[in-house]
Amino acid sequence: MAVQKIKRSYRKTKYILYKETLVDFKEHFWAFLGSFIGIGLIAYLQSQTLPESDVVYLIGSFGASSVLVYGVIQSPLAQPRNLIGGHLISAIIGVTVYKFVPDIVWLTAPLAVSLSIVFMQMTKTLHPPGGATALIAVTGSNEIKNLGYWYVFSPVLSGVLILLAVALVFNNMTSNRQYPTHKKYHQFRKRVASVFKIKPND
Repeated sequence: MAVQKIKRSYRKTKYILYKETLVDFKEHFWAFLGSFIGIGLIAYLQSQTLPESDVVYLIGSFGASSVLVYGVIQSPLAQPRNLIGGHLISAIIGVTVYKFVPDIVWLTAPLAVSLSIVFMQMTKTLHPPGGATALIAVTGSNEIKNLGYWYVFSPVLSGVLILLAVALVFNNMTSNRQYPTHKKYHQFRKRVASVFKIKPND
């Protein structure tokens, strides 16, 4: 049973990834525009408050998220629950590990990443770039480390919310792109849109 389940999951993932490569040039355009604006906003805001080295590391983490959130939008790993939950849980784990075992990088680095993977699995928020977010918490500059749990809110949560907000706009610009995949979200969105529609004059 377990082997069959793994095979089914593999086939489903393979199909999703294959399907994402069949989009036309318009879809490539929206993926480019969304990721460009999302990462651009994060890079600008974080460059105002963090050292250049930390910005580079964090952009690496969010850049990996952008591949999923703008390029493979049907993937379960790209959904809002995974995007937000994965980064936040990993950030909390990373900061906690650093507080308990500071300055022993050969121990804190693997411990932060490994615990993040397990907690993301347990909470069904698996998001691969979360591992990098945990790693940055224990290997970043003193400015990052001194943030403590504020690291979870800024730059992590603020960056994630920017990516999500931009994704909700640009991933729904055409009929071929729907993000997130949750049907209830799109039903709610249609309801809200119908409220603001101007009714024709009688």
